[in-house]
Amino acid sequence: MSQVTAGQRRTSLPDRKEGARFFQADYRVRTGDVDQEMRVRLDAVARYLQDVANDNIEATEFHATDPFWIVRRTVIDVVRPITWPATVTAQRWCGALSTRWTNMRVRLTAKHETNRFNPNPRPDGLIETEAFWINVNEQGMPSRLSDEAFEMLSSMTDEHRLRWKPMNPEKAPEQTPLPDREHVLRITDFDPFKHLNNAAYLEAVEDELVDHPDLVDVPHRVVIEYLRPIVPGTRITLRRIREGDRLSVWLLVPGGAKGDEQVVAATVVVSPLPVAEA
Repeated sequence: MSQVTAGQRRTSLPDRKEGARFFQADYRVRTGDVDQEMRVRLDAVARYLQDVANDNIEATEFHATDPFWIVRRTVIDVVRPITWPATVTAQRWCGALSTRWTNMRVRLTAKHETNRFNPNPRPDGLIETEAFWINVNEQGMPSRLSDEAFEMLSSMTDEHRLRWKPMNPEKAPEQTPLPDREHVLRITDFDPFKHLNNAAYLEAVEDELVDHPDLVDVPHRVVIEYLRPIVPGTRITLRRIREGDRLSVWLLVPGGAKGDEQVVAATVVVSPLPVAEA
């Protein structure tokens, strides 16, 4: 188990600007959200992020002026896992933006409760997240934020020149020590727009992490970047490589002019939460 030594600290996502407004909502942890260790799974975290985003939009005029958004990347820092039973409190605010996209921060906290199935005390949960959201029009093309949305979001942060910079390696290696495997999708994995739900990507990652318990037993960071949409009927192949304390996963789908090639639809990196000198 990795340790943070004296003179080091866990690096963290940017905190909220002092005095900045934020949206808050509570969600009850259910047994369908947790793994066999009673820890909230990554796909459940993705659902909380979707729910608080939808609730946030509905609570503002954004549902009329800026209703369509897609996620390009999500960073999930599991500082202390959230466990069942508990109530998750989600706080959402803008950490950075430009005229067409934003970094939306969501802090998930939960005070651990006990019951007859999980009677032992556990640390209270803390998961910090940041998602790169792109504002799009009805055709799915990047679109400028409305003046009202830009004014509201820009008041939460001093960073108004956000640029996209990938965090994960996009190109998949030709071969890895681990054999490729197929991840089977179900029709329930898709949203009303026939796009694979963000939570479904992370279900595939949870399948991988079963074989890497050392990564989830310590504070860890998950970075998922979405490169291409996945629609119903698509066959997904997972290519994996473990290098030291870093697990990289590429979700491959048929591509090319004749569909006879494999192209990367999403990339995922799981590693211990970074540390830096204090």
